[in-house]
Formats: sequence, structure tokens, C-alpha cells
Amino acid sequence: MRAFILLIIGLVPLFASAQTDVKLGIPLAEISLQNLDLISFDTKDQLFASTTSGDIYLFSADGKQLNLFSPARQGRLNQLEAAWTVNIFSFSSDLQEYRILDRFLNPLAEKGFFLADINLAKAATLGNNNMVWVWDESDLNLKLLDFRRNQIIQSQPLNLILESNDLSVTEIREFKNRLFMNVPETGVFIFDNQGNLMRKIQIKGINKLCYYNEHLLWIADNKLVAISLTSNETKTLAELESPGGIYLQIGQERLAVVFKDKVILYATPDWLKVLK
Repeated sequence: MRAFILLIIGLVPLFASAQTDVKLGIPLAEISLQNLDLISFDTKDQLFASTTSGDIYLFSADGKQLNLFSPARQGRLNQLEAAWTVNIFSFSSDLQEYRILDRFLNPLAEKGFFLADINLAKAATLGNNNMVWVWDESDLNLKLLDFRRNQIIQSQPLNLILESNDLSVTEIREFKNRLFMNVPETGVFIFDNQGNLMRKIQIKGINKLCYYNEHLLWIADNKLVAISLTSNETKTLAELESPGGIYLQIGQERLAVVFKDKVILYATPDWLKVLK
């Protein structure tokens, strides 16, 4: 019995090492882009990347540049989304406008918010049924905009719901009929598709929202970390081999880690695909 206990004790460090030695694998490509800012995958694992001036680049799943869109009015983007099956959505708080492009980066719509009774849009995201969710900082309301009619469908005063007048919202994203609101200094708030608050995740400091298999993932201390949206369990998944990772995004069969002025592309690891 004593020998068995000693054997188990001896194996514990090996199990611990196996957990901490998990890696993302061999990179498929490294994309260098000066003044890199936002990235997003489409449903074919093509990568869209914006710069701080608002240019949008299109790369193949293997990291080859395919196209470039440079807007006439330059302005940093606060949101870039390509995961919808048809359109690309971008939003700029500096310009107070949003743009919808096709898969080849041809503009389909470009609109401002002022005619829709939105005075200071600080975050916006494309939702289902051609709706746009907007966080209006002027009145601290979460608004749902029908962009085809340029009309506000509903408005939620979040300072009353969240009991706070200081909401530094950096990003909102819709995942599976739920709206996620990132407030890095406070946490992540989750709303239903009508804008009703469901819950709050007490995780601070998430740079960009990344959703995968009912988990939110982010980078902390050069490690890939995830929290389960069903059990609330937080776990460290892997260590990054290259220091300086800022945030990540995950497509169908691709994972991208964003650094200053570069993106490293990986095949989505098998251990991540079975994350539960």
C-alpha cells in the first residue's frame, strides 16, 4: 500500500505537467499588418482584419491576402464582424456610422446614427433579422435599430437595470440569440434577444469577446483561459508559445491570436473542439 501511495505521488507532477504543457500547435501562417486592430473570421475561415485607420483586409484561411477595402472617410473601427453568413459588419464610434459590406468587401450600406435618435453610439453589433444593437452612451440605453427603416424598435435604460451610471462598454456581440456586453472594468453582461438582462459573468479585463462551444475564451498572463457559460467553471486551456498575445478569435477550423502588428493562424486544436 505504501508503495502504491508513493507511485501516485510520483505521478501527480506528470499529470500537472501534461496539463500545463498543452500548446496550440504549429502555426499555419503569420500575417504581418502594420497598425493592426480588429479581426474576424467568416464561415469559410477567411480572415478579415482592420487597421487603426479603418482599412479592412481580407485573407484566405492560409493567410494569403485576397482583397483590401479602404474607406473614403478614415476612422478607427470599434467593431468588425464577418461570422454572419452573408454580410460583413463594421462600426466606428469616431465617425458615428456603421457599414455593411459583401464577402468581397464591396459596400452595401453606410449609415450614420443621428437620424435614428442615437446621439452617441459607443458600441454596435449586427443582430438577427437585419437589426443592429446599439449602446447609446448619451442616455445609457441599449437600443435595437431596424437599419432598413432607420427606426428604433426598442430601448432599454441600462443604468436602471444594472444600477450603475458609469458603464464603460467596449463591445457588444450577439451569439446564439444572446447579446453579450463587455465592460472590462466590471465583467460581461448577458441579455436575451429582447434586451432583458439574464446574468453577469464576474470576469474582468477581457479585451475582445470570443465565444466557442458555450464558453467565453480570452488571453490572460500568456495563457488561453475559458469560462463555461453553463457551469461557470473557469479553466486554463493552454499556454501561448509566443509572448504578447492580446486576444484571440476562433472560426470553423482556424484559431487566430492577435499580437501587435501581426496575427498568428493555427488549426483549431482537437482538444478545443471537444471542450465541454
